[in-house]
Amino acid sequence: MSDSSLHGDVQREASRERPSLLMRYFRRFDEGEVMRWAFRGLLIGAIAVLVLDLRELSESNGFLPSLSALPGHSAEPILPPMPDGAYPDNATRDPRSDVTTKEALLEQEMRFSLEGDGRLKAVGRIGQGSADRLAEELEERGEYVQTIVIDSPGGALEDAIAMGRLVREKGFATEVQDGSICASSCPLFFAGGTERTAGKKAALGLHQFYAMEGSSSNAAAALSSAQATTAKISRYLIDMGVDATLWLHALDTPPQRLYYLTPDQQAQYRLVTGSGSLAAAETRPKG
Repeated sequence: MSDSSLHGDVQREASRERPSLLMRYFRRFDEGEVMRWAFRGLLIGAIAVLVLDLRELSESNGFLPSLSALPGHSAEPILPPMPDGAYPDNATRDPRSDVTTKEALLEQEMRFSLEGDGRLKAVGRIGQGSADRLAEELEERGEYVQTIVIDSPGGALEDAIAMGRLVREKGFATEVQDGSICASSCPLFFAGGTERTAGKKAALGLHQFYAMEGSSSNAAAALSSAQATTAKISRYLIDMGVDATLWLHALDTPPQRLYYLTPDQQAQYRLVTGSGSLAAAETRPKG
C-alpha cells in the first residue's frame, strides 16, 4: 500500500471519530436539557397559533374591531338586514320597510325634545355622553315627563344601560312608536321603562356588541371583557323584569345584521309590558 493511500485512510478514520461542530455544541447539554428546550419551542409555536386562531375567532364574532371598521365610526348600517331565517313566522315582511324616520336623523347623536302629553322624544344614535345629556334634560324638565319616546339605531352600550337605569329610577314609561326603530343597544334603554309599549310597525332588533377604536387588541383580554359584559347585560335585563334569554338572539347575530323581534317575541320575553306597570319592581344596586 502506498504512503498516500495509507495517509488517506488515516484521515477518513479521523473524520469519522471527530464529531461535527453541531454535535459538539449539543453535547454541552445533557439529554434532558435538550428535551426541555425542544418542548419550549413547541409550546411557543402552539401559543402563537392559538393566539392567531383566537383573534380570528374573536373578530368574526364581533369581540374585536375588524380592520374594515373605520376609527370612530359605527360598523353597522342604520337599518341592518336580517340574518337568514330571523323572522320565520313572517318571512315575506321586512321590518325595515316600516321605519319612516329619516336616516339623517337616526345618524345624529341622540337629541331630546319635550312634546305634549308628557312625552320626551329621544331620537338618534346613543353615543358616549348620551346618558349624561339625558340626566341633564331630566334635571331641567323631568317634572313634565311621563314617557320617554325612543327612536334610535343604538350605539354605546354602557350609556344605553345607564339611561335605562335612570328611566327606571325616575319611574318613567318607555315607548317605541309605529315607524320608529329601537335596535342594537337601544332595547336596553327601552327596557328601563316601568311600562313598555311598542307599535305593531315598530322595529325592535338585536345583535352582538363589538369593540371600537381604542379597545384592547389582546384576544384573551377582549374575550374576558366580552364575557363580563354579557353577564352585566343579563343582570340588567333581570333587574328590569325582562327575560334574559332575550339576549341569546343578540349573541347569535353578527354586528352587520339585526335580529328583528316579532310582537309575540317582544311579549314572550317581557320586553313590552302592555299596560302592566313595573314601578314597584325591586332592582339590584347598580354595579
